[in-house]
Order: sequence, then structure tokens, then C-alpha cells
Amino acid sequence: MEAKLIIVGLGTGDENQLTLGIWRRIEEAKRIYVRTEQHPVVDFLKRSGIEVHSFDPVYERHSDFASVYEEIADKLMELAAEAGDGPVLYGVPGHPMVAEQTTQLLRSRCAEQGLPLEVLGGESFLDQVFLRFGFDPIEGFQLLDAGDVQGGRLNPLLHTIIGQVYDAYTASDVKLGLMELYPDDYPVTIGHALGVPGEEVIREVPLYELDREEGYGNLSLIWVPRSEQDELQNRTFSRLHEIVAILRSPDGCPWDREQTHESIRKNLIEETYEVLETIDDDDPDAMAEELGDLLLQIMLHSQMEEETGAFTVFDVIAGLNEKLIRRHPHVFGDRTAGNAEEALANWQDIKQEEKRKKGIEVEKQSVLDGVPRDLPGLMKAYKLQKKAASVGFDWDRSEEVLAKVREELAELEAEMGEGAEPERRTEELGDLLFAVVNLARFLKVDPEEAIASCSRKFYRRFQYIEEQMRINGQKMDKTELQVMEKYWQEAKKVQ
Repeated sequence: MEAKLIIVGLGTGDENQLTLGIWRRIEEAKRIYVRTEQHPVVDFLKRSGIEVHSFDPVYERHSDFASVYEEIADKLMELAAEAGDGPVLYGVPGHPMVAEQTTQLLRSRCAEQGLPLEVLGGESFLDQVFLRFGFDPIEGFQLLDAGDVQGGRLNPLLHTIIGQVYDAYTASDVKLGLMELYPDDYPVTIGHALGVPGEEVIREVPLYELDREEGYGNLSLIWVPRSEQDELQNRTFSRLHEIVAILRSPDGCPWDREQTHESIRKNLIEETYEVLETIDDDDPDAMAEELGDLLLQIMLHSQMEEETGAFTVFDVIAGLNEKLIRRHPHVFGDRTAGNAEEALANWQDIKQEEKRKKGIEVEKQSVLDGVPRDLPGLMKAYKLQKKAASVGFDWDRSEEVLAKVREELAELEAEMGEGAEPERRTEELGDLLFAVVNLARFLKVDPEEAIASCSRKFYRRFQYIEEQMRINGQKMDKTELQVMEKYWQEAKKVQ
């Protein structure tokens, strides 16, 4: 007799919900295996005089479900191949194609090895979910595994059903995942043994109490009702995309409609610097707000291109995700990186290969290529010098750089006399600043950070002068410089 494997669904737990076709297959089968005996229908089968073999001992041999399912699939393949008295029947809780990993493994392996496989559906726990919780799936719903509930996967516009909630620890993980989107007191519903007479329990609790419930087991699940509350919608990326599209639409904001890449170009730079200010101030609340303003600029530029059909913000996200995975082979691939330097080397190698695939002759590129032309002056000078130094074009000692600073200062002084050309002064001042940046690099000081720190210090001290003058009833435009200098010296002592 030809070897064959049959997978049947045992339903949600009430034997009255078994289909007639599946019951007949069970009666006909000579070798019946079930994934677990922890299911009410298995007790019914035994009471009906049907011999059932369970894979429950496999659970005790492994610390994770993936390994359990792998061993069950391996064993079933062996049993089916060796069976000479008819097909092997394998019963699983619920429906074989709903939240049943062993079915997926067996489908793949049977196809590879040419073993005939038949899958017969049973009542899924979803049937009882729709019946007991009373919502129509046409409204939209998502089914998630309790072990993989993350904020990014949640959509408040959909009903969310979370299965495989085996215990309070799993429920705690689910709670933390849901709290990334939903408020702590959001009402959720816990269902135990839905549709099983005498065992069914349905209880609504606030989210924060989700893991305080007793009775979690193999037949437990959680329902998070859909909601159109603005509070929830505003925490989703899709809502942001929708809002920006509305602002740019014919019925949106006149100002937003008129903007172009060029008109808001500087906003992108300004918002970036405002983010940097919150980082310097160590102000998380302000940082969250300013990062939002920066994200808005990205959304607006992307929306403008979406309107022309060039690309959308989702293309931007896809490209970034692909690049991050591609450039981190030591995380997502087979390369290794034991430290930051090795990781950076991987990144640079892959960047070079990407350029070659685009037809760029890397060997003909300048060492200085790749430095954005619109970077702030000090930062750009720093990066250019660093690239030149990477191939040996550099000073040997910081004393030599300091001598160059003095030399450039002298040349600038020579151009400060009467009759000097403004262009020459600009050039010599640029040379001096460039030399100072070089000195900063040798001192391992970021020139942008240094000048920013100095500017903040100047700001604080000047504010001190203003405050002292207000206290003393003085006006800046009517006060001698010597008085302000006195306050300045005081500020240096107290600031």
C-alpha cells in the first residue's frame, strides 16, 4: 500500500464541531498521532475507543517550540514512509492551516520527498473568535503569534487576534508589545477554550492587567478590538503619510501645496541643527519634537516625488532597509566583525562594490570624492583633510601644524593694511581657518563641536552681561564698553 500522510484538524475543542468527513477518516485510520493530548477532542477520541499516540514527550526534550516542531515533522515523515497498512493520520488542534507550524513543515518536506500529503480542514479557533466576540472579519483583522507581538506590526484599524498565549509569562510579553501602541487602560478581551462547553471563559480587562489573569493554557487567546481613535492613529506611520498627502492635496493647505524641493531646502538643514541642539541640551522631550520636525521634511520631499510618480516614502524605506542589511553582512550575512573597525571595513568594501555595479570606475575616483559639497565649512574641511590623511598626505607632528597656523595668521595680517584687496583677505582668512581645522584634527577635537561649545559659552556670558545691566538699570547702547567688559570678566568666573 502506498505511503501517505493525512493531516486533519480536530477543531477548537468541542467534539460536536468535528466535520463528518474528518470523523470518518479517524474511524478508518489504523495509525493516529496527535501533536498533543492537551485538547478536549483527544479525550473524546479515547472515550470512543480510538487509539491515539501523542507527541507530548517531544516537548519535554526541547527548550523551544521550533525544535519541537522539527522533531515531530521528522518523526511523522519516518512513520509515513514505513507504514505498510495504510496512511498515517496526524491530528492537530483547530485547523491545520491556521497557526500550525508542523503543517507547514510537512507540506514542504512531503513535496521535496514525493510523499503524498492530504490536508483536511477542521473548525479553526477563528470560527469561534468571530462567533463569541461578535465582529465580522470583513471589517479587517490580523492574526499574530503571542511570541512575536511588536508595535510595528500593529494596526489599530484592524481587529487583532493573538493566539498561542500559553501562560502568564507569554501574556506579559504580549502586554509589553501592545503597550508600544495602545494606552495602558485600553480594553482587551481574554478568551479561554472558546466554544468548549463548561470550559469557556471570556473576560474583558484593561491592558495593564493582561498578565494578571489566571487560566492561560493551550486554548487561550487575546482579542484587541479595532479602533479609529485619533490617539492611536496618530502613533502610526500610515497616518503620518496620509496627513502629509492631505496637506499637499488640492483641498489641503495652500502653503504646503506651493512648496517645492528648492523652497524648503534650507528647512531640512535648519531642522537638523535644531535636533543637534536638543542632543547637546540632553532634552529628550524636545528631541522627540524636533526629530518629528525633521521627519516632516523627509515626508514632504518624498510626497512631492510621489505626486510625480518618481518614488514614494515607502521606496525610501525599502531602499534603506535593503542597504542596511546589505552593508551589515556581519549581522545579516556570513561575514564576521569583531570590532567597530572591522565593521566599518565591511561597510566601505560593500560601498565600493555598489559603485562598481552602477558603472562607476572606483579606481578613477578622487580620494576626496564623497564629501557632500554643502556641508558646513569646518565640517567639510575636517572631512577633506581626514580623507587626504588616509593616503599619507598629512603632517607628522602637531607642532608642524601649529607652525602652519602661525604662518597663515602672519599672511592674513599682511593683508589687513590699507589698500588690501578684499578677495585676498577672504583667501587668507580661509587658509587660516583651514589650518586651524587641521590643528583640531591633530588634537582629536571636532572643530564643529569646539566652535559650538565656544558659541554656547559666549551666549551664556553675554546673557550674564544683559542680566546685570537690567539689574542695575543700564542700557547697552548707552553704557561704555569698559562696564560691559567688567561684567564679562565676572561672567567668566561664575559661568
